[in-house]
Amino acid sequence: MNLASKAAAIAAVSGFALASGFAAAADGKAVYDKVCTVCHAAGVAGAPKFGDKAAWAPRVATGKDALFQSVVKGKGAMPPKAGNADLKDDEIKAAIDYMVAAAK
Repeated sequence: MNLASKAAAIAAVSGFALASGFAAAADGKAVYDKVCTVCHAAGVAGAPKFGDKAAWAPRVATGKDALFQSVVKGKGAMPPKAGNADLKDDEIKAAIDYMVAAAK
């Protein structure tokens, strides 16, 4: 367990946020499970299904920055920030990394 993970665990148990700059990295799977799975698990309204290499290939080819902008601004039936206005940029990027990795 690295220092950032230990700091995050302590913060989670104690209920205190640490001001030391050791913020835990966003968990892409957790964001996916909480927000993205609603559409991407079943391919709702044309959303590429999680892990579907063929569906993700042209999207991955545009680059992660383009994918990030699609989530932030919304695309097709997906509303901005996938309908969760509270999503932070690092959470969106982590979810993108998680979904892209599953499609390789």
